[in-house]
Amino acid sequence: MARVKTRKQEALAETETREQVELHEPAHPATNEYIERNRAAWDRWAPQHAPRARKAWEETELRWGLWDTPESELQLLRDLPAKTDAIELGCGTAAISAGLDRRDIRPVAVDISREQLKIAEQLQYEFRLSFPLIDANAEEVPFDDASFDVAISEYGASVWCNPRRWLPEAHRLLRPKGHLIFFTNGAILMACTPTDGGAAGDRLVRDYFSKYRVEFPGEGGVEFHLTHGHWVRLLRSTGFVLENLIEVRPLPKTKPRFALVSLEWARRWPSEEIWVARKVV
Repeated sequence: MARVKTRKQEALAETETREQVELHEPAHPATNEYIERNRAAWDRWAPQHAPRARKAWEETELRWGLWDTPESELQLLRDLPAKTDAIELGCGTAAISAGLDRRDIRPVAVDISREQLKIAEQLQYEFRLSFPLIDANAEEVPFDDASFDVAISEYGASVWCNPRRWLPEAHRLLRPKGHLIFFTNGAILMACTPTDGGAAGDRLVRDYFSKYRVEFPGEGGVEFHLTHGHWVRLLRSTGFVLENLIEVRPLPKTKPRFALVSLEWARRWPSEEIWVARKVV
């Protein structure tokens, strides 16, 4: 006998169909070629990020995001007790996981780039820290359901993985009432970023309601950027409750990690967003 859909199931199906239209996404994506493209890109970029990685590991306080905002200011981890099980999705050189380890949180660091993980392995040896480094796609992580209390992505899976795939995977990995914390570029920043990937200006140069898959010429990688409304609907349909959205405003004289945005710009408009959500059940 055919199953009768509940009103909630029908509403979620309608939301999913609307998302596919609004995000310019086919109902059945034909390929996930972006995974290998992003792996190759980050393997290629890894050497140039090594000096920045070492500096991040040297920090005595955990610093977050584009503006190296200290944890003492953001307080993202204040409610996490010692021995909390954490997973970093798209860890890169694992500086965030290193900071978690120093706070007596138990991190597992996951990344698709083996070259980045090699740098993390060397830094673990040099700084005498030890936590698992897992070579895997953050959309398919080799851990059991409900293995972690918190999932974190600081410009990792949150930018380089398909949100319709990595959000359900984060939900699967979290225990009931577990938290998801992820960083991404501000929606306004993306609307002001030129199609060639240059620094953002003070004019809108990209449609706000544009394709969520973004590619810049000559880079080879594929990024994913959603509007606020899309993030909220996807989080809700995946089984998360949104608890906070922090739009970071850097302090005067702060230097960005990358040249995609100036301090003057970021003091006027949000360049960085931090989303905090909780798994419902």
